[in-house]
Amino acid sequence: MRAVLEARRKAAAVRVEDLEAELEQVRAALVEAEEVLRRRVIGLEQYLEALAEEEASAEAVVSQRKPVGPRRAVPHRQAAAGTEVLSVDYQALMAAAAQAAADGLGARRAAVVLGWDSASASRVEGARARLKRLVERGWLVEERPGRFTLPAPEQDAAGAGRPGGGS
Repeated sequence: MRAVLEARRKAAAVRVEDLEAELEQVRAALVEAEEVLRRRVIGLEQYLEALAEEEASAEAVVSQRKPVGPRRAVPHRQAAAGTEVLSVDYQALMAAAAQAAADGLGARRAAVVLGWDSASASRVEGARARLKRLVERGWLVEERPGRFTLPAPEQDAAGAGRPGGGS
């Protein structure tokens, strides 16, 4: 009887080891699948945003409210008079960056500003993508990794009003 019980214990121990090895493989596959999902969610959000902007652009052409021309989700800062040319979401991000001042605005806080779930990695990454887009177009700067701030006023603009400070 003892030999039978010992054989059963050994068989159970082997089964546990096999299942633990399989569990590690499943965990690794899960991590990879979550990363793929995160990237696809970001891609989908960007696609839907571009599609919505394209539809808005088409509506503007039909209504003839604005002259027809290329339109970007976030225009370059030099081509814009102020933040009013940005969508409501981007205006909210700019206001939050102004409030954050030198501390800078992080992606998690940006997700909260946008009304998104800041516990969701895909939403935080979507907010980070929007902040990066603002950096690319000159609206924000990222002096420290992950911290987005308003750009410093240009020296030319500051020195233009002073005597002897222009040329």
